[in-house]
Amino acid sequence: MKRFILILSALGWLLSGVEASAQGIFLETENFPVKGGWQVDQQFMDLMGSPYLIAHGMGVPVEDASTTVDIPEAGTWHIYVRTFNWTSPWTSAEGPGAFKIKVQGKALKTVLGTKGDKWDWQYAGSVKLKAGQTTLALSDLGGFDGRCDAIWMTREEGNVPPVGKEALEAFRRQVGALPAEPSDGGEFDFVVIGGGVAGMCAAVSAARFGCKVALVNDRPIAGGNNSSEIRVHLGGIVELGKYPALGRMLREFGHSKGGNAQPASNYEDEKKEDFIRSQEGLTYFPCFRAVKVNMDGTKIASVVIRNIESGEDLLLKAPLFSDCTGDANLGFMAGADWMMGREGRDEFGEPLAPEKGDKLTMGSSVQWYSVKDAKKSTFPEFQYGVEFSETNSEKVTMGEWTWETGMNYDQIYDFERIRDYGLLVVYSNWSFLKNHYSGKAEYANRSLGWVAYVAGKRESRRLVGDYILKQDDVDKQVFHEDASFTINWHFDLHFPDPANTANFPDSEFKAATKSNPIYPYAVPYRCLYSRNVDNMFMAGRDISTTHVTLGSTRLMRTGAMMGEVVGMAASICKEKGTTPRGVYQHYLPELKALMTKGAARTDIKLPDNQHFNEGGHLAKPKDIIF
Repeated sequence: MKRFILILSALGWLLSGVEASAQGIFLETENFPVKGGWQVDQQFMDLMGSPYLIAHGMGVPVEDASTTVDIPEAGTWHIYVRTFNWTSPWTSAEGPGAFKIKVQGKALKTVLGTKGDKWDWQYAGSVKLKAGQTTLALSDLGGFDGRCDAIWMTREEGNVPPVGKEALEAFRRQVGALPAEPSDGGEFDFVVIGGGVAGMCAAVSAARFGCKVALVNDRPIAGGNNSSEIRVHLGGIVELGKYPALGRMLREFGHSKGGNAQPASNYEDEKKEDFIRSQEGLTYFPCFRAVKVNMDGTKIASVVIRNIESGEDLLLKAPLFSDCTGDANLGFMAGADWMMGREGRDEFGEPLAPEKGDKLTMGSSVQWYSVKDAKKSTFPEFQYGVEFSETNSEKVTMGEWTWETGMNYDQIYDFERIRDYGLLVVYSNWSFLKNHYSGKAEYANRSLGWVAYVAGKRESRRLVGDYILKQDDVDKQVFHEDASFTINWHFDLHFPDPANTANFPDSEFKAATKSNPIYPYAVPYRCLYSRNVDNMFMAGRDISTTHVTLGSTRLMRTGAMMGEVVGMAASICKEKGTTPRGVYQHYLPELKALMTKGAARTDIKLPDNQHFNEGGHLAKPKDIIF
């Protein structure tokens, strides 16, 4: 029997987004029942403790987000807002993310979100209120990604909640804005954290082979980088090597059109949703993020997941888990061994590695495109610390994977800055083209049609398994008895574009790559489970590889095959009462039999497979090299 967890809780206070205490009234903006044009952004909640609302209007003010507040006592109420000026890393000027608070439809005078270089409580003003219900709203003034995490209403001026993550979380629990204990979310055979392509395939594969599965996805849309929120095509080639049935599941939900940064419909979100929801034995938890892991020795006993809108916490129990988060969030919380950055050449004997190791990673992309207008359109002046000119501006009408930021920053702890810099350069460049470029007539009838606010990330933490895939395995075609899915994607390692570096030293936003051809190779199963967390698999870009080999393994079609294998191995663990390592040690023949069989449906005719090259175009036969 399949079961679905709804985004909104039935509890009244969760629906209203309001919790009152003797100290004041605390409002989580992501709980607002009316969000208008504001969007829930959960990408950085591990760092700041909460999702927030963002006014992502691409230069056009968005509609108000609002809620109803029950005022317990008549009198003067002071209102504080947790926000900050997102352009502050690049300029001391007041920022573009301006908004105001409206009470009963009337805006308070103070403009918020334009000052402050960190998340902090800003004073919105005071208002006299009667006891009873009143409406409160966020009113966007510019459409340039103003953001608001929470609102605090108090009778005592200066009575401000704490700022730090841990202290603020304790305060939220104290005032009742978060539940004291998680509710029971159920017991499962296998819990998959991460609803990208790898997680989807891991969950469905395991369910098809008899497991009771939970799939947790921290966005409302499944597919990760391939969703309409990020819009990266499904790159790579599947159905290769000794186990050509691996990857066939993609025919059930893969998009039929290639290309990055294309209209939302091209990514066919509904096919992914149906792929998940139609699977018997699978419980789907959309809009839930794993926030805590409970350990039993070296095993994960349970995980706490939190709804990114309601704040509801659920406890999921299982004997097996899989980290398909990309950032290795589950493994990190569980104390799993991990690596990040570039290893030195001597560490694994890799000719493509740098002489000395460093922290550089491949970056994150904020993709975008413009559309033609029936008549001339305008775009606001936008200049906040990054200057564009006739010589350094990008004379383009869209930006896809090459618009890549943060390679010299930490893709975990600096991720909000990395995403924000992506937004900053898109808006700044477009403003120059529309308002100051000598050839601005070319852009007079164009406007921004879409800019991603969920960044597409390529690399961060990599979990360490019983085997670490390295360049030698590929170059020398090393034989592994536990060889599983086959890859033919080259060593595709991104680095700052030298031309962009010349124009923007240490502030690059464009990437380049160099193709290093390979012969197809099979990845050992031992790369798909943790070496020190006994019951944790992994699939996606956080598997056990070096930085160099990640350049080959990180594509989403490849991640889908990883997920299929992990799901199969989980079913063997259930049947045999063993661990992921136990499958390698004692049940490789059983795993090989399942990989030969595959997990794709056989009761329907599946479409022909479509392979896409790096540019997102259909690959021609000559491009598919074996």
